[in-house]
Amino acid sequence: MLRFLPAPVKGVLNALLLGLNTLFWCLLLYIPALLKLIVPIQRFRVLCTRLIIAIAEAWVAGNVAWMTLTQDTRWRVDGADRLAREGWYLVLSNHQSWVDILALQRVFNRRAPFLKFFLKQQLIWVPVIGLAWWGLDFPFMKRYSREYLLRHPDKRGEDLRATRRACERFRYTPVSVMNFVEGTRFTQAKHDRQASPYRHLLVPKAGGVAFVLDAMGDAIHTLVDVTIAYPAGAPTFWQFLCGRVPEIHLVIDTRDIPAHLKGRDYTADAEHRRNVKEWLAGLWQDKDARLERLLTRRD
Repeated sequence: MLRFLPAPVKGVLNALLLGLNTLFWCLLLYIPALLKLIVPIQRFRVLCTRLIIAIAEAWVAGNVAWMTLTQDTRWRVDGADRLAREGWYLVLSNHQSWVDILALQRVFNRRAPFLKFFLKQQLIWVPVIGLAWWGLDFPFMKRYSREYLLRHPDKRGEDLRATRRACERFRYTPVSVMNFVEGTRFTQAKHDRQASPYRHLLVPKAGGVAFVLDAMGDAIHTLVDVTIAYPAGAPTFWQFLCGRVPEIHLVIDTRDIPAHLKGRDYTADAEHRRNVKEWLAGLWQDKDARLERLLTRRD
């Protein structure tokens, strides 16, 4: 065990272990990813996808290994027993730190289908892992500004079409479609600019969730609502690598997704937009109260 090492030494060591672990598994992952691209047989591509996911899960397990080796972080997880490997989930979570992603991967790994995030299109060019994300069928989304859409109205609805294309690939293997619905990490400055009605959260954005429910509502029936709390304050990624995060608490709640929120056009149906926003607002009110309890408990 290397928990006795000084924090800066642990930070450098963990950064090195993370890099080597990522490089090893990504290079291995490229082989079935390229085969999936070359061979146009659906059953073979599904087999390649399952192999790619197994490799990605081994990568997460490697990250958990260096966390266990070097860190004293206390992990408190409630509700993980509600997850199952074979299922299609919509996963929603609050977002405070880049550490959130590693925390979610640690808790979900081999308990639920592999988490898949919607990513900005530019991220496909990230060295090493950009191609790995592509092989894992992570959806790459191109966002257009309001001004751009006014000049190019033909691009309206492109997000929904891209979501549909991505979700079609998700139908062949179980998946956990992950969405940080606040759209960005929480900071007090962002909270104040929004005049957010929540104490610990930013205002949720309904569009991405609605697009997934429109495109895959017949396959995804279960919402996994994750609340992430850092009682000592949201850490930076470097603080996490250095082992300076005393406690991470995750609460996992599962519930059925209301049928009336599925399979409807969010962009054209005003009543549907209102229903999705009200549903998310209710979830966020509950999450805000849960965060208040987690951050003020004394035990």
